[in-house]
Amino acid sequence: MRSRGVRLLSLMAAVMLVGSGVVQAEGLPLVTAMSQGAQGMRYSMSLELLALMTMLTLLPSLLLMMTPFVRIVVVLSLLRQALGTGQTPPNQVLVGLSLFLSLFIMSPVLTDVYKQGIEPYMNEKLTLESALPAAQAPLRAFMLRQVRNDDIAVFSKIAREPAPADPAAVPFTTLVPAFITSELKSAFTIGFMLYIPFVVIDLVVASALMSLGMMMLSPMMISLPFKLMLFVLVDGWGLTMSSLAASFVMP
Repeated sequence: MRSRGVRLLSLMAAVMLVGSGVVQAEGLPLVTAMSQGAQGMRYSMSLELLALMTMLTLLPSLLLMMTPFVRIVVVLSLLRQALGTGQTPPNQVLVGLSLFLSLFIMSPVLTDVYKQGIEPYMNEKLTLESALPAAQAPLRAFMLRQVRNDDIAVFSKIAREPAPADPAAVPFTTLVPAFITSELKSAFTIGFMLYIPFVVIDLVVASALMSLGMMMLSPMMISLPFKLMLFVLVDGWGLTMSSLAASFVMP
């Protein structure tokens, strides 16, 4: 079981890092054994393994940047600001909700990654060199469905690379920042649409207080209960979660 766990972790890390050039196609020799005659054997770890272990610290960030997490957490943060509830829900709740909703959306992709790359590799039906492209393909296809062509063109121009004629030719070093940029654009667009009804409520309450001469009373104190009531009556959390899940292009 420990051996299978090590193989699984190695493949998942390699899938995320292969596009950046950290993992090369020739594989990762873990330990080099050198004979020293009567003194026995001398073992040394390769530089590739050292680089892999160093890059494992970036694996959580890479996973978050290549999943729906960015769009979801930004939209939920903007929704909290539009409601004017301060730190309610707290950041831990928003991050946890974003993680589990991301897992829900990515479950078909992760299933394909497991069936096409991880399971054959753990059963020793595929080598590391063959399992990497197979496991990378579903994740790459998901990102390409969400990314905008303009963002790919921008980062290709920054990298001084010709515009790719085929989506399969887009390198990971270009696809990942283009995907993140597209996710931020989508998140701010959705956040803008969520802001509009709450801004209308704030304007109506502020105008009513001004007409009554109650200029010293904060409009936020009066509008907050109305915004919460409106949000609950229309099932705001359910609509927001379902809309976020439907905003991703799936096969």
